[in-house]
Amino acid sequence: MPRPTVHRTPFGSAHGTETGLWTLDSGTGVRAEVLTYGASLHRLTVPDTAGSAASVVRSLATIDDYTGKHPYFGAVVGRYANRIAHGRFSLDGATHHIPANDRGHALHGGPEGFHTKIWDATSDTTDSTASVRLTLHSPDGDMGFPGALDVSVTYTLDTAGTLAVDYASVTDRATVVNLTNHAYFELAGHGDVLGHLLEVDADTYLPVDGDGIPAGPPVAVRGTAFDLTAARVLGERTALEDEQLRLAGGFDHCWVLREPAGAPAGGLRRAARLTAPAEGRVLDVWTTEPGIQVYTANQLDGSFTDGDGRSHDRHGAVCLETQHLPDSPNRPGQPSTVLRPGETARSRTELRFPHLER
Repeated sequence: MPRPTVHRTPFGSAHGTETGLWTLDSGTGVRAEVLTYGASLHRLTVPDTAGSAASVVRSLATIDDYTGKHPYFGAVVGRYANRIAHGRFSLDGATHHIPANDRGHALHGGPEGFHTKIWDATSDTTDSTASVRLTLHSPDGDMGFPGALDVSVTYTLDTAGTLAVDYASVTDRATVVNLTNHAYFELAGHGDVLGHLLEVDADTYLPVDGDGIPAGPPVAVRGTAFDLTAARVLGERTALEDEQLRLAGGFDHCWVLREPAGAPAGGLRRAARLTAPAEGRVLDVWTTEPGIQVYTANQLDGSFTDGDGRSHDRHGAVCLETQHLPDSPNRPGQPSTVLRPGETARSRTELRFPHLER
């Protein structure tokens, strides 16, 4: 069996610093491209059942596109993914303020979050894996968050075609951390995701208000448009008459993942399955995180294009963001996102392609 490889090529200058594109090649048909800018997943090339390869994530063309304002294509977002209501939270008696960048609230760590940073990178290979480890130092007070935070994100591609993303963070002062990858998936390699099938392993989700902030505790998906406990056609679901869909323009909600019977709490389990029926590509998302935000690219409007000139249109992709629950720093009943000195916040997400095993 071919040995996996990893190599770096220049991707252009950002903020006066050269950025790199790291290519992980499984040797068996799957290839991942990762940028040091935003620790972004730039491309993920996967064969279909007929052996035809295409990238299953949407990307931008140049470094200037990535450094411009865009909706987080492929980026690692933090220090806190999703929303913090009013950009404000209290921790150990002190109130912290994060710059509001979404309808009066803080989204994905604020306007200069981790998606705007140039990360350091090192690579490694074994007989069965190729990996790139990206690291970032976020100083005390960065975007208003307390504590100096050191973060690593490691992308590892194996010969089975699984791409694993491992996150680890340590701090010198109590803070909050919630990291995710904001890839836009589209498994057909063209068109949109309205014909894709999506299944989410969750029995509850978080309804939101008009600003995208959770409106209360999780509610049951049964009998609603949000029941994805069996595979559903995305276009049929998002077309249903539902006030929550109307508020968001589609799905932009967090599902609370069920713990599988007999598995340890916080262990790795499947969160979602996305299928492109015509091409036969299947993506399984596995994670240790308690939630997954499903976003059907409701705000894309064709103004962004990739390196082939293809526009990114509304509902042209779907984000499957494994994460802690939105606004948890203000909601003590949700799983804690607090990190203290001496602790390490770890999480793992795997992108598996079971159609490759057939």
